[in-house]
Amino acid sequence: MSSFACAHAGGADWKIALGACCEGLRPQLQDAFKPSLGWCYVTDHYTQAAKDILDALKEQWPGVQWVGTIGVGVGAESIEYFDEPGMALMVADLPPQSFRLFSDPKLLEASSDGFEAFTALVHADGGTPNLSSELKSLSEKTTTGYLFGGLSSARNQHLCFADETLRGGVSGVALGSETQVFSRVTQGCRPIGPQRVITRAEGNYLVTLDNARALDCALADLGLSPDISDPELRLELGEVLVGLIDAGEDASARPGQFGANTEVRHVVGVGRKSGLLVVAEQMTNGSRLAFCKRNAEAARNDLLRIVKEVREQAEAAGGVRGALYISCSGRGGPHFGERNAEFRMVHEALGDAPLIGFFAGGEIARHHLYGYTGVLTVFAGAA
Repeated sequence: MSSFACAHAGGADWKIALGACCEGLRPQLQDAFKPSLGWCYVTDHYTQAAKDILDALKEQWPGVQWVGTIGVGVGAESIEYFDEPGMALMVADLPPQSFRLFSDPKLLEASSDGFEAFTALVHADGGTPNLSSELKSLSEKTTTGYLFGGLSSARNQHLCFADETLRGGVSGVALGSETQVFSRVTQGCRPIGPQRVITRAEGNYLVTLDNARALDCALADLGLSPDISDPELRLELGEVLVGLIDAGEDASARPGQFGANTEVRHVVGVGRKSGLLVVAEQMTNGSRLAFCKRNAEAARNDLLRIVKEVREQAEAAGGVRGALYISCSGRGGPHFGERNAEFRMVHEALGDAPLIGFFAGGEIARHHLYGYTGVLTVFAGAA
């Protein structure tokens, strides 16, 4: 069964950080451990050196194929490098025929070698044209339809790795059915009103909910007076988000929680006279919506819940071998009250298994693009 190992380091000089990571990995690589797939996440302090880092990794471990991206923060085990130089590496000795890297979703079309994508880790540039359609098309190329991953959140240049440095687009690694993975999405918001049906929407303009003016519904759900002043209203709505659920998608069975398919988006404008709201997402009639606010306590409880669930699944399948955790750049330790808090919670609840990840500009699960969430994916199997 496949083995996993991880290491991490920081510091202004990427060569020193990479050397420390390599030194941290070597003791974990036993004679029978021949890594074939590697993950590399670095903070945007190393953007200019991205190609050099990838070249150095290839020289250090010939035959290993590397995937990854750049973000404002990365994490490994119980440590977060947020808004500072940092690098997180993980390697695994997966059978070479059990995975396939792609720098373009079209490369996952059926081929003569018999490889069939079961699921896929996806990294992307948020500026990719028609990104939502790209993700949906990619999910349809997998047996399960399930994708997991996130968007580069670099402040200088969005870059991804798929055995080369890539600017823009969608890339990653597809996994065959031989590789057992279990994945969950955790929400960082709690609904503060009922689920309502979008009865009229025009693009980003939310006109009516349950056949009533959208603004009137928002005021009622937020407990605000209809006579609230314009400055106070703008201030209140600046802290409000909406949870969107497509028609036909499953909703949460738990009161006060969002389901895994909820996409959280900002309210970015209001029309006082018309009673409409402007949302940072294209909306469709018949979808459902609930107003919400970010909530650290709810986020903590939901994170521990999904780690427990995915760990139980993995242990039933032989144990946790390694894990990837991709969180929103708006979360991280500070959101949970202290530095390193988010990755520490995941690592402690998951057990002593290699864990790395990054803080994304948007999180990917199924074919959905999320915000303010965390996506945990665990590789399972017997030792």
